[in-house]
Amino acid sequence: MKKLLAPFLSISILMVLLLFSPVAAMETGAPAPDFELKTLEGKKVHLSDYKGHIILLKLATTWCPTCRQQTEEIEEAGKFLADKNVVVVEVFLQDSEKMVREYLENKSHQMTYVALLDDGSALKAYNVYLIPRVLLIDENFNIQRDGSLLSAKDLIKQIGKISGDS
Repeated sequence: MKKLLAPFLSISILMVLLLFSPVAAMETGAPAPDFELKTLEGKKVHLSDYKGHIILLKLATTWCPTCRQQTEEIEEAGKFLADKNVVVVEVFLQDSEKMVREYLENKSHQMTYVALLDDGSALKAYNVYLIPRVLLIDENFNIQRDGSLLSAKDLIKQIGKISGDS
């Protein structure tokens, strides 16, 4: 029994460390990698279509508990995001259209919200290895933040900095 428990504990500790460690794959100030994906309605969208706005890019799945928690934090900051004209682009990695539709069924977004289904383009462009991945991209299409879970309070604070409020 102890032999079986040791590998499980090692993996569990590693997962916790990864969950709470910074996830900065993209350098602050670097241009955001662009990609083209389809919306749930089948419309092709480039991330760069939203240049000129602050973009909150969330790379996640429907089944990830921490990704769901991040959604709650974004919704909590929804009015602020709408007031700042922030575009929330959520890219669903490895989820079917049906899964995403069910996930979004009872969500009402106060802010501009775009749901995209990844075909591998975003996964590759952003070298996603941990979810949720939350990036803040400024109006000039440069990365200002790349990391994991972000509270509503910290999200508001960071958007304020990008928009010149603080």
